[in-house]
Amino acid sequence: MLKILGKASSINVRKVLWACAELNIPFEREDWGTGFRETDTPEFLSLNPNGLVPVIKDGDFVLWESNSIIRYLVSRYGGEALYPTEPTKRARVDQWMDWQATDLNRSWSYAFLALVRKSPAHQAQDEIATSLASWTRHMRVLDRRLDATGAFVAGEPFTLADIPIGLSVNRWFSTPFEHPHLPAVSEYFDRLADRPGFATYCKNGTP
Repeated sequence: MLKILGKASSINVRKVLWACAELNIPFEREDWGTGFRETDTPEFLSLNPNGLVPVIKDGDFVLWESNSIIRYLVSRYGGEALYPTEPTKRARVDQWMDWQATDLNRSWSYAFLALVRKSPAHQAQDEIATSLASWTRHMRVLDRRLDATGAFVAGEPFTLADIPIGLSVNRWFSTPFEHPHLPAVSEYFDRLADRPGFATYCKNGTP
């Protein structure tokens, strides 16, 4: 059985859990990370030298990096509907997954740590404002994209890209600040409610 190492509150672990729900993959999960088993031990570092969750064990195969993991799962467990093999359609999915993991993640980092995690090291008001402005700018990019598709981020069907993007939208709405009105993003978030695992792994009260 697939084993997932990582605490369920981690946004990157929740990518994997949501993908498993979409694909009906049974799994066992172990709590690793802050507040649970430490990831800087030789045992864990032998699985992921970066000391980060999630990590999966699928038989003898070990893999880390959340986007790599969910790409593997759809390829291994018959998820072509979520991750098409046609090159241009797959590239569009990859484009938005990579954008989420790089540009969007970097934009929210300081503000999220300040406003949600209450990190003492992230309380400079000018830095918070800069982060919120960048985050908002990136979310407007997403809003325009969703307005154009009228459906999901890579096009009409739900794809693998909507898992990390959906979790990012949940984080946006869950972070306490005055949000601009982004109608296409709001409609998209409502649309995601029909997906397996959404309530449990995305809109579950965890930003």
